Amino acid sequence: MRKRIFFLALLFVSFLACNNDDDNMSVVHSVETPLDPATAPRVSIDRFSMNAGTLMVRTASNGLPEANEPINFDMGEPFLTQGLAPNGNLVRYYNFDVQSTVPAPIYLFFDSEGNPVEGQINIIDVVPGDTGYNDFWQVNRVTVSDSYVANTITNEADLLASNFNIEMTSTIVNCPVVPEGSTATMRVNSEDDSLHMGWYKDQVVFYFSFFEKILDGGTSNMVPLSPIFVSFNLNPDPDNSESGPASGFLTEIGTSQTHNVIASVPQDDFYSPLWSVNVYDNTDFENVGDLASAGMATILATGVATVNCPVVFME
Repeated sequence: MRKRIFFLALLFVSFLACNNDDDNMSVVHSVETPLDPATAPRVSIDRFSMNAGTLMVRTASNGLPEANEPINFDMGEPFLTQGLAPNGNLVRYYNFDVQSTVPAPIYLFFDSEGNPVEGQINIIDVVPGDTGYNDFWQVNRVTVSDSYVANTITNEADLLASNFNIEMTSTIVNCPVVPEGSTATMRVNSEDDSLHMGWYKDQVVFYFSFFEKILDGGTSNMVPLSPIFVSFNLNPDPDNSESGPASGFLTEIGTSQTHNVIASVPQDDFYSPLWSVNVYDNTDFENVGDLASAGMATILATGVATVNCPVVFME
């Protein structure tokens, strides 16, 4: 319970409303003058470019949103999938594409008494398409002086030059950066589903927060993994570019119900939304209905990708 309260305190500073200013002009920012998140320039975000996407890369035919176009993750495939829990119950999860087990740093600001700095929004230094970007962020606690004014520091370079104390924690948060106006309204807990604001190189970014379970990177500082077993309409074939993920998940006829089986749910100690993907032969589809039967299927490939898929509904 103590750890959960601590984590909520870490995230409190990031829970701010978004607005509609999409000005992307660069700014010259003096570290002596605070910026206003409500009027600061916005960063253009593209999760589906060749640099940012892996399984979800925009083509002329697949209809994935353009750069900086709001994304509706509630619309169904390829963003929302219905699968099976370890016991065979129905689950739904969002698909945020392949992510690394190496989290990127996020900086949260606190005063000398350990309280979040009122009005200060978090700082990141990478966005989708940048080298080192990850939806998963390792929390760094910044302790500022009593004279610090919120949003005077709005980029990582100025922060690192500030001489403020920065404590790297083992807490990892799942906060995908998305275009302003994007929606993903489903959560397994009562967490706020709105977009949160942050700073990226003196510009404002927007991100979701998924808090179905606290993640701890431990001494390795790596994002933990949990397995998932999936099958596709066409089994992966290196000689067929339309096979595997490109063919889509196999579903029950006339429905969106896959027989993708996750190995853990948020109540489990070892749950993680970063899943290690194992592919089973689609001829076993009808025989797979829970984790035990998935383990008995013919496995074609293991650990083929690590994907960010937070569980957002459980039967």
